[in-house]
Amino acid sequence: MAEKEDVFSSKVKYNGIFPFSDFYKFCYDWLLDEAGMPMAEEKYAEKISGESKDIDFEWKGSKKVDDYFKYELKVKFKIIGLTKVEIKDADGKTLKSNKGSIEIGIKGTLVRDYEGKFDTSPMYKFMRRVYDKWILVSRVKEVEGKLVDTCNDFLEQAKAYLDLAGRK
Repeated sequence: MAEKEDVFSSKVKYNGIFPFSDFYKFCYDWLLDEAGMPMAEEKYAEKISGESKDIDFEWKGSKKVDDYFKYELKVKFKIIGLTKVEIKDADGKTLKSNKGSIEIGIKGTLVRDYEGKFDTSPMYKFMRRVYDKWILVSRVKEVEGKLVDTCNDFLEQAKAYLDLAGRK
């Protein structure tokens, strides 16, 4: 059986103006292009009340690192009070955008022996423990570090996008 270890968990919050559909596309494209991780939308829920809506959605994706390690990401978005607004850009043109509060959470998990190759016998299970504890120590730290960097980079890019979009 594959062994999973949560390596990273964090979230960012933003309140202000941002184009929701563009932000959604930006986040998805960044994870696909920069992290090399296609995401599947596992949940999408909208609650409309008057002129505003609350949106919750979750993405999940995975990426094989090698024959032994695999990354899994789970990204949760919670948008509260999303409304349509019109803003003027630097040239005085009117643009349509959105306003609301958004919270983005990401959880990065490192999966070892994701194909269960070491689960075929008790001897192999013992060998995996020895392999993990004594042989792979530096490799595990390297792989975990890359996963943490990917998660941090995603949150930083998402926050930067929101900050930039709010300044238009």
